[in-house]
Amino acid sequence: MSKIIIYHNPRCSKSRQTLELLGTRDVEADIVEYLKTPPTSEQLAEILDLLGIEPRELMRTSEPEYKDNALDDPSLSREQLIQAMVDHPRLIQRPIVLCKGKAALGRPPERVLEIL
Repeated sequence: MSKIIIYHNPRCSKSRQTLELLGTRDVEADIVEYLKTPPTSEQLAEILDLLGIEPRELMRTSEPEYKDNALDDPSLSREQLIQAMVDHPRLIQRPIVLCKGKAALGRPPERVLEIL
């Protein structure tokens, strides 16, 4: 089986539910607690490409870091927004599951089943 990676935040209910869902399917995943080990800008760019979305679509716009860093500024480039998520990983929506060259955002958790 292909290596499965979940970008996980143990304090997030959706993230915990997604991990539990994988477990009920006997799917083992490498867990990356992205608040402790944030993805690099290159990894985030690849994740965005796999998800087929733009950086703001992966951002938690209600986090204080979003407002504090004026990330709603439409002139900010893709690279600047990605770097903001690297610098402030709390901004990243979670959980993100990677499998077989595909990615899914676990909102709702059942979405990840589409890529397994």
